[in-house]
Parts: sequence; C-alpha cells; structure tokens
Amino acid sequence: MNPTSYRILVMGASGCGKSLIGEHLASALGARFIDGDDYHPPENVAKMASGTPLNDDDRRGWLGTLAGLFAEYKQKNTTVIIACSALKRRYRDLLREGDPALRILYLEGTRALLKERLESREGHFFKGDSMLASQLADLEPPGSDEAVTVSIALPPQDIIHNFTATLAPSVHQALS
Repeated sequence: MNPTSYRILVMGASGCGKSLIGEHLASALGARFIDGDDYHPPENVAKMASGTPLNDDDRRGWLGTLAGLFAEYKQKNTTVIIACSALKRRYRDLLREGDPALRILYLEGTRALLKERLESREGHFFKGDSMLASQLADLEPPGSDEAVTVSIALPPQDIIHNFTATLAPSVHQALS
C-alpha cells in the first residue's frame, strides 16, 4: 500500500501547458499521466475541430469518464495525473466525485500568452481565437480552498516545484 498516493488534476484553459506539466509531474512522482483530451468522444473532437466550443451537455459524459478514472486509481491507491480544462467549479465538483481528496493544480495564464502558445501549436484539434475566448468566458478560476494556482509564465520545473511543495513533506523533499 502506498501511503502517499494522489489523484491530481492539472487544469486550465487551452494553451496553458496542461499536458506538458502533467507529463513532467507524472515523471517526477513516478505516476501515470492521462491526457483527458484522449477520452473525448469522436463527436466532441469533431465539434472542436470545426471551431465550435463544447457546451455543458457535450462535456457531461466526458467528465464522468474522467471521474471514473480518478475513482479507479483511488481504489488502487495509486497516483495518477489527469490533464483536463475543468473550467467551471461544477466540472471540478464532478471530477471530485471520483476522489473527494482530488488535488488540483491550476495553470493560470494571460489571454495574450495563451493565444501565443495556441498559435504556435501544430496538429491539435483546438482551433481559433473564438474557442479561447469561449474558454476564458467560461473559466471560473478556483480559489485557494480548491486548488494550487501557479503562473504559466514560470519555467516548468518551477511550476512542478511550487505544486509539489503542497504535497506531503516527504514527497517534496524527495523531488527537491
């Protein structure tokens, strides 16, 4: 049994680096990384690829699937990191149904920096400034009672360091 296992959500608007940070965090913790985008049903991917933002109904089943993954890893007492935009508190509440002790890392960035990063991407289904505008309009930033907020302007290793400092002291010391 692993006494310090975590279920961790890496969240934020598209372009904030959820996958990159999630992969680095998983590597640092010896955990599995799951990109939540890989669990979107084909109709959601097609909708986003056409430049149409998803609505709450589109996201409901997808978020339920991710909550199920958190529950599965909680039952195994194993650390998992899942990247998911989780823009609204009710989305995060649904994800917490998989593990009420879910740890959340919110990657916060300015619209300008997010747009710059999205424009430099190749081969991703997320398209257009209107979709970023839609995400930022939907964003309900988590408070300190819900998440650890770290600026995406920092280098990835600093983001990881700032977040792991909030985990058990033995975990943070092992990573420092």
